[in-house]
Amino acid sequence: MQNLDSSVVATALPSMARDLGRDPVHLSVAITSYLVALCVFIPVSGWVADRFGPRRVFMWAILVFTGASALVGLSQGLGTLVAARVLQGLGGAMMVPVGRLLLLRRVSKEELLTAMTWLTMPALLGPVFGPPIGGLLTDAVSWRAVFWINIPVGALGLVLVWRFIPEMDPQDPGPLDKRGLTLWGVALALLVSGLETIGRDLLPIWVTVVTLGLGAAASVAAVLHSKQAVRPAVDLSLLSIPTFGMPMLSGTLFRIGAGALPFLLPLTLQLVFGLSASGSGLLTFATALGALVMKPLIRPVLRRFGFRRVLVVNSVLAAAGVAVCALFNADWPPVAIFLVLAAGGLSRSLQFTSMATMAFADVPQNKLAAATAMTGTIQQFSVALGVVLGSLTLSAGMAWHGTSAPGLAEFQAGFLVAGLVMLAMLPGALRLKADAAARVSGNRPGV
Repeated sequence: MQNLDSSVVATALPSMARDLGRDPVHLSVAITSYLVALCVFIPVSGWVADRFGPRRVFMWAILVFTGASALVGLSQGLGTLVAARVLQGLGGAMMVPVGRLLLLRRVSKEELLTAMTWLTMPALLGPVFGPPIGGLLTDAVSWRAVFWINIPVGALGLVLVWRFIPEMDPQDPGPLDKRGLTLWGVALALLVSGLETIGRDLLPIWVTVVTLGLGAAASVAAVLHSKQAVRPAVDLSLLSIPTFGMPMLSGTLFRIGAGALPFLLPLTLQLVFGLSASGSGLLTFATALGALVMKPLIRPVLRRFGFRRVLVVNSVLAAAGVAVCALFNADWPPVAIFLVLAAGGLSRSLQFTSMATMAFADVPQNKLAAATAMTGTIQQFSVALGVVLGSLTLSAGMAWHGTSAPGLAEFQAGFLVAGLVMLAMLPGALRLKADAAARVSGNRPGV
C-alpha cells in the first residue's frame, strides 16, 4: 500500500498542480513533506513496537495511513494537502519498519535472503500497478481518486493482520530518548526543507540559508548526543558493523540518485513528450515490472557471485540505467523506452534487495529494532533527497537557460546527475571483504 501510494503521486503530480494552481516542480513538496514525516517518526518506531507490541502498533499504523490517505484526497489547498501527507507519513513510519521487524524476529540468518526476497516481492505490486492505475484514475476521475484506492487496501490489510499475525509480547525498551528523537527529527526536517526551497522563490534566500544552518547544527548535536547516550534513539554504533555501515552510508548515495528517477520520469513524459497521465503510467511501470522479474533471480545470483562482486558491478550497471534516460526524446518509440526502463528496473532491484539483506546479516538479535528504525530512516531520507536532487537540477537548469518551465535539456541534466550520484557508492562497495555476509548469500570465495 505504501509503495502504491508513492508511485501514483509522481504520476498524478501535473494534474494536482493544475487543480491547486501550483507549478508542477514546486509541488514536489507533496512528496517531500510525506518523506520528511517518515524520517522524523521512523526513529521512534522500534521503541514503540517494543513498548506496545509490534502487532498492535502495526494495525494502528495501517489505520492512520489509510485515514490520512482519505484526507489527502479531500484536500482543497496546498496547506491541507501537506498536513494530510505529514499525517500519512506518521502512519507509514510505523507501518513498514514494524512490519519488517515482525519478520526479522522470526527468521534465522540462513533464511534471511529468502525472507527478504519474499518480503519485497508483494511490495513491488504497488510500483507495478501504481503508475498505470494512477494514470487511468487521474485521467478518468481525478487525482484525488489515486489516494482513495488506499482505503480498501488498508481495510483488507487490517483484516489480514488481525487474522494471521500472532501477537508478540511487549518488551522493555528502556526510557525513551526524547532529546535524541527531537534533535534527529529537527535536523532531518530542517535539512530537507532548506534544500527543497533552494532557488525556488518559495521563501526569501535568507530563510533558506538559516534553515540549512540550523539543520546542520542540529545534525551535529544529534550525532554528539547519540554517541554519548546510554540508549540512543539512533544507535550510531551499528555503523561500525561493515555489512550494515556500507549500505547505510555509501548505499545512501545510490538511493538518492535512484530516488530522483520516479520524480523526473513522469514529468519528462508528460511535460516534454506530451503524454497523458495514463500514457505516462503505462510506460513508467516498466521499471517496477523489471524489478519484479528480478526478485526470483536474486538468490542464485548472490549465491554465485557474493554480495561484494554483485554490489560493485551492479552499481555501475544501475547508474548507467538511469543516466541513459537522458537519451530519450520524442522520436523514441514507446516500446524502446519501455525496454530501457525495464532493464534499469532489473539492476536497481538487485542492488536494493542486496543492500537491504546484507544490512541485517551481522546485526545481533537485541539490536534488530534499532537497526530496523535506522534503516527505515536512512532509506526514506535518501528518497526525500532524491526528489530534492531532481527538483534542484530542474530549477538550476531553468535558471541557467532563463526559462520559466523545464524543457528536455533540464530533464537530461537531471538524469545524468542522478546517475553520477548513484555511481558514487562504488568506493564503499569496493571496500567490502570478499566474503561479506557469506552466511546469508551462501557464496564461499575460493571454495
